[in-house]
Amino acid sequence: MLLKKKDSLFSTKIDSLLSKKNDTISNDSLKPKETLEDIIVHIAKEYTIQNAKDKTVTLYDEANITYTDIDLKAGIIVIDYKKNSLFAKGIKDSTGYVQRPVFKQGGQESEQDSIIYNFKSKRALIYGLKTKQGEMFTYGEKTKRVNDSTVYIRKIRFTTSDKEIPDYYISTDKAKLVPGKKIIVGISNLVLADVPTPLFLPFAYFPMTETSVSGFLIPAFDTGSSNRGIGFQNGGYYFALSDYADLTVLGDVYSNGSWGTRVSSNYRKRYRFNGLFSFNFENIINGIRGFDDYSKANNFNVRWSHSQDAKASPNSRFTASVNLGSSRFFRESLNQFNVSQTQNNTLNSSINYSKTFVDTPFNMAVTASHQQNTNTESISMTLPSLTVNMNRIYPFTGKDGVKKNPIQKLGFNYNMQGQYLINTTDDEFFTSKMFKSARSGVQHKTGTNTNIKAFKYFTLSPSANYEETWQFDYINKEYDSIDKVVVTNTLRGFKTFREYNMGVGFSTNIYGTFNFKKGRLKAIRHTFRPTVSYSYRPDFKDKYIKEVQQSALSTDLLPYTVFDQGIYGAPSPGLSNSIGISLNNVLEAKVAPKDPDSDEEDEKITLLNNLNFSSSYNIAADSLRWSPVSFSAGTRLFKDKLALNFNGSLDPYQVNAKGRNINKFNPNIFRLQSANLTANYSISSADFDKSKKGDQKDNKNGNGANNPTDTMGANIDPTNNQGRRENNDKNKTSKTELYQSKIPWTINLVYSANYSNNGVVPGNVGVHTVGFSGDLELSPKWKVGYSSGYDVKNGAFSFSRFNFSRDLDSWQFNFNWVPFGSISSYTFFIGVKSSTLSDLKWDKNKPPDRRLF
Repeated sequence: MLLKKKDSLFSTKIDSLLSKKNDTISNDSLKPKETLEDIIVHIAKEYTIQNAKDKTVTLYDEANITYTDIDLKAGIIVIDYKKNSLFAKGIKDSTGYVQRPVFKQGGQESEQDSIIYNFKSKRALIYGLKTKQGEMFTYGEKTKRVNDSTVYIRKIRFTTSDKEIPDYYISTDKAKLVPGKKIIVGISNLVLADVPTPLFLPFAYFPMTETSVSGFLIPAFDTGSSNRGIGFQNGGYYFALSDYADLTVLGDVYSNGSWGTRVSSNYRKRYRFNGLFSFNFENIINGIRGFDDYSKANNFNVRWSHSQDAKASPNSRFTASVNLGSSRFFRESLNQFNVSQTQNNTLNSSINYSKTFVDTPFNMAVTASHQQNTNTESISMTLPSLTVNMNRIYPFTGKDGVKKNPIQKLGFNYNMQGQYLINTTDDEFFTSKMFKSARSGVQHKTGTNTNIKAFKYFTLSPSANYEETWQFDYINKEYDSIDKVVVTNTLRGFKTFREYNMGVGFSTNIYGTFNFKKGRLKAIRHTFRPTVSYSYRPDFKDKYIKEVQQSALSTDLLPYTVFDQGIYGAPSPGLSNSIGISLNNVLEAKVAPKDPDSDEEDEKITLLNNLNFSSSYNIAADSLRWSPVSFSAGTRLFKDKLALNFNGSLDPYQVNAKGRNINKFNPNIFRLQSANLTANYSISSADFDKSKKGDQKDNKNGNGANNPTDTMGANIDPTNNQGRRENNDKNKTSKTELYQSKIPWTINLVYSANYSNNGVVPGNVGVHTVGFSGDLELSPKWKVGYSSGYDVKNGAFSFSRFNFSRDLDSWQFNFNWVPFGSISSYTFFIGVKSSTLSDLKWDKNKPPDRRLF
């Protein structure tokens, strides 16, 4: 009876799904050629009833039919060959309504309470529809499927929640769905937890294509969070250029005349390369034109990252990581809330191409690099740098590459590096002035060494090195008698100089073992590696020295060389005939297992990872022959949770009132010239969870603590310009469990201090800081992150930030807060996680006060 009711949703008075004038089904065939295009294959678990009179087949319990590209599963399926249709529904049992029909056709799948389908017209009537299009779940009370490309739905709900009872949905009375393409709806209402909200839309359009499509991006309205006034942010257009690349153009505009634009593009080709390019430009206006506080600034930033797939070319590789622009961009930006960038004083870029020449010892690398100090606004660029390396070769090896005697072990290497270096500033960046002071040159290096066993336990390692430097610019100094200053002129031309040195090293390893008979401590081993070396280098600067008058007194001369401002510097001054001494110590222990009857092996523990001392004695010097003694030490404690590093230098000589060394030893032999101490400690609740002890792996690589994140809280990422928190585990599915009394937490601590003493004034501590960061999961879905520090010397807190996040299933809540300091700010965001409904959000922010910069 329901099928004969008039439905305003459909324009036809009589449903063609059930209308059939002539029945072409023959008595002895289930597949009439005039209607059915293929054989209907059907199965059922419980029973199959064939009614020859009515030409019907009834399937019961886990029924399944396949026909062309259609696959239908349901509790009950009735096939009517007279009407060329089928009817499918679920089964009621003690658990409720089960085995609902699941209809698949092509790449589309839907679940419903019941369905009527006509094989001839390929139309369907569906009740209680549930289908998924991309990330969108669609629920409808009554649906009419006109054909494969058009579906009309009444009483429809849209949501990205995958729960049986959605935590939110958009409700509307009528909608048109084009599978895999779009959903068009009329007046719609946002419903949260089955409670309607006062939020309505007159109409809505949801693109549902599996591939990217072009379209407008709706801007966010700024109600005046800063002195730039009200405005719009992040409005623009998205261009789906191809399957390999896209383009996003966004813009901002404010009532005081400030504006900005951003262009970004993602590109990817499987098994070849992928990358991201972005360009930001902002015209920032502060104050009112005509007043003293009026100012205008144009800032820009360019970013490009490119990565090549390892499978694309095994013998060559191209990569890029570019971050350049105005030094004040991140501090003055209208739409940049990445607070970590405001703490970064340098911008770096690198574009690299490398190639290995197969079956040869040669490889090549071409690099264009950029370093920028945002405080001094100085910029250094190499455009480009060419490096050619020859791996060490052994021309005197024996048959089959055997290297037994010192001659066969004699190896040679070669390195060539050429650079075009530019030093400029922000004001002269991208102008012709930046090239006027550019310098260029090429440096060649080659060397040879071998090793000889001496006195059974010692190793003798002779070596020799040769360098040749080519420079394509040089300097000439003249005395200006009028202004009474020395004028330095940079001239273009080819100049060259050569250097060489030779030396020999003498080393051995000494082991000392201390055994213990009682307790778990079985033994302590001390490894001592002393090395004595000798090196000789002539004075190469002497023959290139020139002199220029530097005052009105003609005898007041200033020595210099034409290479003093060269890209690779001037020749080495003075004769070097020195003896070097270095001592390396390592302490290790062997500890028995706690259970003496256990089959476990003795555990090796590093007590002292390194304790190094080094110095040198210059035989050719007339005074101050000993160099300062450098020392370093490092160890790990508490199962590698605590990493300690200590280094510094000891000066053997006294100093005069001006702080210069004199040829007199200190009364106490050494004066502590400088020292640095760093300590890193990482701990979490997992360290106290006995059930997870076996899953933990010790990280004994290097000297750092077992901590995968930055101690100063780099794991607490600020929000991007949409207010979302960055998620590095986008594809990771987490399972929510009740913590009961357990609250997961992590704490990362860092301590840093340095000391200096010039010998004139008492030594002082320059840096003395404590930093801490971590997170605390108050519940399975509540997480608090923090990062801060305390300057012990100055008695003040350093840069601090806090993050509060809440997983609302289909929604996400974030609140990022910098409570104090010059960049005090906050960002608030709550919105749908799915990109399909990413515009369903509310974000609010208070940017830092740009007037402070």
